Amino acid sequence: MRDVAIIGVKNTKFGELWERSLRDIVVEAGIGAIQDAGVSGKDIDALYIGNMSGGRFVEQEHIGALIADYFGLSRNLHVPATRVEAACASGGLALRQAIMAVASGYSEIVVAAGAEKMTDVGSEEASSALAAAADREWEGMAGATFPGLYAMIAKLHMHMYGTTGEQLAEVAVKNHKNGSFNPIAQYKNTITVDNVLNSIMVADPLHIFDCSPITDGASALVLAPAEIAHKYTDTPIYIKATAQASDTIALHDRRDITTLDATVMAAKRAYSMAKLTPEDIDLVEVHDCFTIAEICAIEDLGFAEKGKGGIVTENGETAIGGRIPVNTSGGLKACGHPVGATGIKQAVEIVTQLRGEAGKRQVEGAEYGMTHNVGGSGATAVVHIFSRGM
Repeated sequence: MRDVAIIGVKNTKFGELWERSLRDIVVEAGIGAIQDAGVSGKDIDALYIGNMSGGRFVEQEHIGALIADYFGLSRNLHVPATRVEAACASGGLALRQAIMAVASGYSEIVVAAGAEKMTDVGSEEASSALAAAADREWEGMAGATFPGLYAMIAKLHMHMYGTTGEQLAEVAVKNHKNGSFNPIAQYKNTITVDNVLNSIMVADPLHIFDCSPITDGASALVLAPAEIAHKYTDTPIYIKATAQASDTIALHDRRDITTLDATVMAAKRAYSMAKLTPEDIDLVEVHDCFTIAEICAIEDLGFAEKGKGGIVTENGETAIGGRIPVNTSGGLKACGHPVGATGIKQAVEIVTQLRGEAGKRQVEGAEYGMTHNVGGSGATAVVHIFSRGM
């Protein structure tokens, strides 16, 4: 297996992009990443695109072919393009597939992209499409929504470990502050703990400010074998580990719903592959679809003792300048959550940080970064580790 490097990156703006189509935003991200990498269409061997539910959101299936067409990679070049779906982990899994294509030697230059156009339908239809990432028969048809499922996780975490609503709110406050420094973020407004606790209750104990939004957006990366990366860029970022794990799709079959075992196992595999420990990681982008999800993630990834994620957050250890900065992009909460793009956006943020190009949200001296992308309520978890040096 060959070492793999990222040589180009690009995000579109995240938000309610009503004036733009799915193909518009993916082309912007893809062309931007290709230009950043200094490659051309004839150099690209394969394209992997993460997309959860184009059929529901924009009535478009056959996403891989669509994107290859509008990238200009189909008519003369006939580049193979593959859509990857793993609910909200579609982007992270598309990146994993691209990494394996390069690492195996089957491909040299590969584009990994992710996109979702979620605001072209009403909120009820969007919620229905997202609910398909849960167990439709045993959860969705019983009336469970994702806020409801994560509310159950939050309630049990509070009961078992004493986690408070104020600690959940601190996650949102931190991520909005980080998002205020991110030019692509959907929300750049800062908020307070009181703002969160006094916002509309969605599913007790989760308020609307505890929940990530409905978002349009696209992100893209260009990958190459590490041994030729410097041919394209002076600042290649190296993939140290890629790992994936699965768990039951329904919460009621889990060993412990306050622990995402898929995250624990994917992280264990990633640390082993990279020959690193949690103490080596300088910053991490985690899947904070809800504030409780970030608290569980930092515990499951080894950055906080089980049950202490709320305390670690409250103490400022996950802030920029803290012991382990979490979600410097603003996370899903403030940057936005276009479900197919999120896993790629997380990687773009880590690359930007390791290049030293993150501006006011820069983590100084960072050598290793991690991304954590989750599908559904934890049935799929994808973890990547990146480094500034080989």
